[in-house]
Amino acid sequence: MKKRVVVTGLGCITPLGNGKDVFWKALLEGKSGIGEITKFDAAEFPTKIAAEVKDFQAEEYMDKKEARKMDLFVQYAVAGSKLAIDDSGLDLNSVEKESFGVIMGSGIGGISTLEDQHQKMMEKGPRRISPFFIPMMIANMASGQVSMSFGAKGPNTTVVTACASATNAIGEAFKVIERGDAKVMITGGTEASITPLSIGGFCSMKAMSTHNEDPQKASRPFDKNRDGFVMGEGSGILILEELGHALQRGATIYGEVAGYGMSADAHHITAPAPEGEGGQRAMKNALNDGNIGIEEVDYINAHGTSTPYNDQFETMAIKAVFKEHSKKIAVSSTKSMTGHLLGAAGGIEAIASVMAIKEGWVPPTMNYETPDEECDLDYVPNQARQMDVRVALSNSLGFGGHNATILFKKYE
Repeated sequence: MKKRVVVTGLGCITPLGNGKDVFWKALLEGKSGIGEITKFDAAEFPTKIAAEVKDFQAEEYMDKKEARKMDLFVQYAVAGSKLAIDDSGLDLNSVEKESFGVIMGSGIGGISTLEDQHQKMMEKGPRRISPFFIPMMIANMASGQVSMSFGAKGPNTTVVTACASATNAIGEAFKVIERGDAKVMITGGTEASITPLSIGGFCSMKAMSTHNEDPQKASRPFDKNRDGFVMGEGSGILILEELGHALQRGATIYGEVAGYGMSADAHHITAPAPEGEGGQRAMKNALNDGNIGIEEVDYINAHGTSTPYNDQFETMAIKAVFKEHSKKIAVSSTKSMTGHLLGAAGGIEAIASVMAIKEGWVPPTMNYETPDEECDLDYVPNQARQMDVRVALSNSLGFGGHNATILFKKYE
């Protein structure tokens, strides 16, 4: 018998602010977290803008001494997890530790530590490399440190599927509870890759927007004049719980996890498969997994990166899967405000999807000014919309051809 899985806590560190309430309010108001890069001098880079996290002090969420042993992406994961646990009302003293696990996603991991330590070695020699270099940098350390911070001794692993990482992590955590291997899971994604090497690499690929003169309008998913994505950073963390466990402790239930699907394009290292063929299969797999009919889906939080091919092919994929019903679905890309958090994107977008169900509002796609004939769905342009959302779907599509879809529904 499959266990039912519900969402009982939400926590996030984002370019729009920290904590689910601040984040959600900013989304509905159409605020932008995008501005000029301040983390390093970007004068020589074609792209000079990003969506940076502001006002983050690690010691507000964890021991200051421990924080010094963590890369920023790990700090974001621990902070987001603390916010999610606090939001869930979970009593860490009474939760069964062996049935309490962590699955975290990160696309890049500790790249700022890698750059910093490499520079130290080149300037001062190998003896000056920090003994914490490896455990700060490796991508699994987000889930490792989160488990240590909160005493979670159950299933623990890390998903690295580029921009699909967080959605895959949430889906895998859902499956762990569904099959009875845990009762509570901390899950989501984290990323902190606004660094010279990372920005430089994406610039060399010509993947990012160069709309430097007006940063807040640079991310324009589905708009005809979109010219690339804007890098973001942060974490989006959910507490998933077996329904009986949640009810027993009187938890607030935001919504139910309804289905999970994934697929591979088997096509190209960076470009999506033509017509979003792989994305189509991920969505179909999620619908089949949750036994949800296409006409039941009210809202899609699209991957919507603001890159030419992604937005066009995701639109084609949605139309192929949902057929005539696709015209009735509200589709929005919150990346228009948050930028693209890479491996953490699916985490904050899952939060947005769950909040849409809970609050009866869907966030807008900002900067949608010039319609593209190839992108002809209802993208909730420039203004949040009040509507009853019973089922929400969130898509994440990653380099390497990784596609992941998670479905949430109203808890009944």
